[in-house]
Amino acid sequence: MGKIKVITNLTLDGVMQSPARAEEDPRDGFKHGGWAAPFGAMQQPEAGEAFADMGALLFGRWTYESFFAFWPNQTDNQFTEFFNNITKFVVSTTLDEPLGWSNSTLIKTDVSQTLARLKAEREDNFLVFGSGVLVQSLMRWHLVDDLTLLIHPLILGSGRRLFPSDDLSANLQLRDAKPTSNGVVVLTYQPEQ
Repeated sequence: MGKIKVITNLTLDGVMQSPARAEEDPRDGFKHGGWAAPFGAMQQPEAGEAFADMGALLFGRWTYESFFAFWPNQTDNQFTEFFNNITKFVVSTTLDEPLGWSNSTLIKTDVSQTLARLKAEREDNFLVFGSGVLVQSLMRWHLVDDLTLLIHPLILGSGRRLFPSDDLSANLQLRDAKPTSNGVVVLTYQPEQ
């Protein structure tokens, strides 16, 4: 049975919006884009087990479109082939098939049941980058198996948060904690089902 593993960059005040580039996600007038860049690119060992047995990516619409706009156009990046070739599942009620990026499948209806079925059918894991609204839904549906948070020593005071104030609640078990040389702390949690 596959697992759904979430990995995301967060500030100390829980902001996840636009960590990589200034223009990545300017919604709501967000002006702090690229806040994770001074800490350097996340390396696989720092992310721990999140990358183990990864067989597919799972995206919400916004993150899928952001990745699709960026990765196929990167000709000199070692990760371009990986992102172009890996299986991608996209959860969206506003997109239509066919999706433009290779190996992409749209999940538009019966999302929780479809993802539960896919987890049961697959031996490898799904990795979710970003996709805050999707992660919130996955947590409500008890479909997240591992939650890896890269906590950056920053407070931004504004921006979209991974867990905004709403009715979502969860108990988490800490599985691993690793400080990095640049001040980022990598925390891996397992939600209690």
